[in-house]
Amino acid sequence: MSGYGQILRLPGIAPLIASQLVARSPGGMLSIAIIMHIHNLFGSYAFAGLAVASFSVGAAVAGPVTSRWMSSWGMRQVLILTTIVFVATLVVIASVDLVFPAYLVAGVLLGAANPPVQSAVRTIYPKIVNAKQLTAVFSLDASAQELIWVLGPMIAALVAVQFSTMAALLLTAVLALGGGLWFILQPSVGMVRIPHSSRRIGTVLTKPPVFFMVIIGMALIATCGAIEAGTVAELGEDGIASGIVLAAFSAGSLTGGLAIGNAKVTRWSLVRRMTVVAVGAGLASIVMNAWWIGAMLVLAGLGIAPALGLLFTVVSSSVRFSDTAEAYGWVGTGQLIGSALGSAAAGFAVDTGGPQTAFVVGALLAVITVVLSIIARPWMPDLNDGAAGPLPDTAPTQVIG
Repeated sequence: MSGYGQILRLPGIAPLIASQLVARSPGGMLSIAIIMHIHNLFGSYAFAGLAVASFSVGAAVAGPVTSRWMSSWGMRQVLILTTIVFVATLVVIASVDLVFPAYLVAGVLLGAANPPVQSAVRTIYPKIVNAKQLTAVFSLDASAQELIWVLGPMIAALVAVQFSTMAALLLTAVLALGGGLWFILQPSVGMVRIPHSSRRIGTVLTKPPVFFMVIIGMALIATCGAIEAGTVAELGEDGIASGIVLAAFSAGSLTGGLAIGNAKVTRWSLVRRMTVVAVGAGLASIVMNAWWIGAMLVLAGLGIAPALGLLFTVVSSSVRFSDTAEAYGWVGTGQLIGSALGSAAAGFAVDTGGPQTAFVVGALLAVITVVLSIIARPWMPDLNDGAAGPLPDTAPTQVIG
């Protein structure tokens, strides 16, 4: 824990982390808000799952592109454009009555305009901390982002139940705008420039560590998406209960990230962390009771933030700085595809076999992450000395300010 304190005392790091958390806070609110909004309008969890999936598909397709744009246009320019379109589209979804196919189109546009804050901040980190601090920074970031998932679902569910699902979506838009502006105005966002990469888009995926981290991240987030949909379906009559249970899931992740996220890394570390998720998810699928589900999701959550922190460290240590934004864009794409697949599969599972079936889907996806992590072991970079960071570019990094 003392290592985290030292990091937060570095100039500019605390407001950078805080602002990107607020800018990304819609991520913790959107899924449950959209699920509740679409189900309220059309009475179908399958439709709700497809609506969430449409957002994920749009973000998955555009993520690597908008991330790569930051090396050509600059971080601030891309973030300003995407934030404006994102907020405007979300307001339309919340306040305009549409036929269901139109919601799918709007969802795709919303996803495509999802501001690449995650790619931006994780590209900045290696330039403001040294290599030995980078693993801890990624772990701290992955742990801190769980505040999004602890507070986001609870706030969205509470606002939707007490006021309306439209109010929950509009609050999400306000946070996206305010947090986005706060992050965009951070000095480091304007100081760090990403060198232009001469390689074609997608070439970074030919690196085995990046490829495996994209696929593993996809399976992990699919697990979370299925569990989230199953929880809302099982406890949907009491939106506050579903929000609290999902918050417990994220609280477990926050605890795990702070406790073990900075532990010594070996080639078995990712396997161990994914195994914790699989065990918790499997146990959660046995008994459909809010207390049991909440307790088992706390257990599953203990492995999530440490796994995500390690995942981003592996990517950072496997590519050149000029490719980091695009690489993180592909990781985000994998996670969003996972969210789409997990939410859609769970939605159909709920409609055909009940909420418990969605939890079984989540447990099976968690087992897949363990298998993939075992397969990826030979390509994991050696991080035993605690040092991590992007490979050097042939051209010098441009830093202004």
